[in-house]
Amino acid sequence: MLDFPFPLPHIEPTPKRVRVLFAGEYIVDTTEALLVWLKPNYPYYFFKATDVPQKYLADAFQSQKHHLYDIVVGNKRAEAAATVYNDVEELDGLIQIEFSVMDAWFEEDEQIYVHPKDPYKRVDVLQSSRHVRIEINGVEVANTTRPRLLYETSLPVRYYIPKPDCKLDLLVSSELTTQCPYKGIASYYSVHLPSGDLVPDVVWWYRTPQLECAEIKGCVAFFDEKVDVYVDGILQPRPESPWAASRRGSHI
Repeated sequence: MLDFPFPLPHIEPTPKRVRVLFAGEYIVDTTEALLVWLKPNYPYYFFKATDVPQKYLADAFQSQKHHLYDIVVGNKRAEAAATVYNDVEELDGLIQIEFSVMDAWFEEDEQIYVHPKDPYKRVDVLQSSRHVRIEINGVEVANTTRPRLLYETSLPVRYYIPKPDCKLDLLVSSELTTQCPYKGIASYYSVHLPSGDLVPDVVWWYRTPQLECAEIKGCVAFFDEKVDVYVDGILQPRPESPWAASRRGSHI
């Protein structure tokens, strides 16, 4: 992971119009939103108190550290969805709204997902002719010379492999889905090995990726932290990443 270049919390204005939809009403509609990094991973949106009408806020809990509010519109309530920090001078007078409990967020007229995009992060997808093989417990599950390599700032390179170059008979659809603000909604496969072992949720793909990552459509990626990846015949080290810890103590 790269070191974050600023002390935390780091605050920047954004010129974008930001709107927050809840229960059919825009509870925020502002051109003065702030991007705030509380941790290095990605920013959050914070708003000036004047941009969040008091009629939508109901007292929930207060401590020396913060003041929590429920957001209420009609009969719909999002508990502890708004936070005012009392112990961080830089955040004085600002309100943070929990992204996941709102119905929708918009930058200008484009809906955004999961969290605001980090203006210091870049995602590139490059067509490659490198020979990439994937093995799980000694079983080859993918073999291609036409991968798409996805480079995302501070994260391991991901090898996206066309589905026809995978052992599709070993892939079992999973109910798991996740969202990425840069790539879209991911669906998952588990791998059913000839031994009978099931390796859960180790493969993902995007049915309709975001335009900036359109080149990965029709391809799948594996958690390199949990499988063996060979590039041009060389076994790659398993990367350290936020997903690496889950492999420890597992069979793969």
